[in-house]
Amino acid sequence: MNRFARSGKLALCLICSCGVLPAQPKAFTLQQAVETAVSTYPATRAAAERLAAAAEQINLARASYWPRADLITQVNRASRNNVFGLLLPQSVIPSISGPVLGTNHFTSVWGTAAGMLVSWEPFDFGQRRAAMAVAEASRDRAEAAAERARFEIGAATADAFLTLLAAQETVKAAQAGVERAAAAERSVQALVTAELRPGADLSRARAEVALAQNQLVQAEQAVALSRAALGQMLGVPPNDVSVEAGPFLTQAASSLPAAMDLLQHPAARERRAAVEEARARERTLEKELWPRLNLQAASYGRGSGARTDGATGGAASGLAPTVYNWAVGFTVSFSPTVIFPLRARKAAALHERQAEQAAYDQMLRELNGRMEKARAAVEGAKRLAANVPAQLEAARMAERQARARYDAGLGVFVEVAEAQRLLTQTEIDDSLARLNLWRALLALAFAEGDLRAFFMAAK
Repeated sequence: MNRFARSGKLALCLICSCGVLPAQPKAFTLQQAVETAVSTYPATRAAAERLAAAAEQINLARASYWPRADLITQVNRASRNNVFGLLLPQSVIPSISGPVLGTNHFTSVWGTAAGMLVSWEPFDFGQRRAAMAVAEASRDRAEAAAERARFEIGAATADAFLTLLAAQETVKAAQAGVERAAAAERSVQALVTAELRPGADLSRARAEVALAQNQLVQAEQAVALSRAALGQMLGVPPNDVSVEAGPFLTQAASSLPAAMDLLQHPAARERRAAVEEARARERTLEKELWPRLNLQAASYGRGSGARTDGATGGAASGLAPTVYNWAVGFTVSFSPTVIFPLRARKAAALHERQAEQAAYDQMLRELNGRMEKARAAVEGAKRLAANVPAQLEAARMAERQARARYDAGLGVFVEVAEAQRLLTQTEIDDSLARLNLWRALLALAFAEGDLRAFFMAAK
């Protein structure tokens, strides 16, 4: 029984120890990283909410086609003194209806009123349609802005992904450089101890080890920074960020398909939508000189405790409407003096549209410049990727020869140190050559405004 008890305790300990093992961070592929960032990054949600708000503005503009109904109910206690005369339109002094009684005292009575006014504008000479066009243009601009936000977030995430891979490859090459420098230090120390080499060689070897370690520290720092940048895009802690290399370290990047029309670039579409929105706002001003026609129907009731002979009713007289009326008609309103401020508003709207057009033209020019630069970068990255293997083989040969000459007493340690540093740098260049070509193709896809071809090539 004791043996079984000890076995049970051992099994329980193993289970508990397995339960507290730290969870391994999830390894993201490029596609997973981009999809996660695009779906969770706050800028994407903000753009989506702005698009939803712009869509609701269309519903608001569409509501102007419906009739408008206004209801009012009023109860007051007031004196009933009335006087002949005119008051200019104002909103301070309450009006009194009824005959002038010739009295001037403050006996008060109840007064009530209740009514409804229905107003409908059957013809608006295109004013409501113009307002709808503005709302739709705003919606289109918000939609283009949301598309641009998703596009830029996806490109930034892909770049952060490749940057982290490049930093990790740099760490591997720097670690190899540290190991070579340490091996050279041990070899030099043995020769110095045997009094076959001067002590200055050992000091130089130790300095080379320190230099290689510093390079490794810088490479590890770059990894930490790159992991933090990618973690920010993904919304996860940097320690939980891990990436799968996929084809980027083993497969040579191929050229992307022909470039799409720059007019379809997300940034260009957003600027073009801004031009259309400004043009729609400009058109609404052309409709403001037209008159406004409203069909109206009203029904109301009035009640008052005051009588035409100067007497008053009972205590509750006037608390409910006792006299009713209705009316049906139409009104036409027109303000000819609006033409003067309207000229200035039209001029301002024209300048706003021209400014948006200039910004659109500038965007196209910038996009074309980015694309040409990206194409040049791709060609340069291709040539470097083709040249680095020969450079790496030559650096390895030079390092071996320098070591052999030094061991044979025919060379100095400075040659070994320089050859090792050259080899380390060349190994870094070799590990980054393919990644730099991938990053150049990503920059080209970003400049062209379509990342789908890049993602297809990266599968």
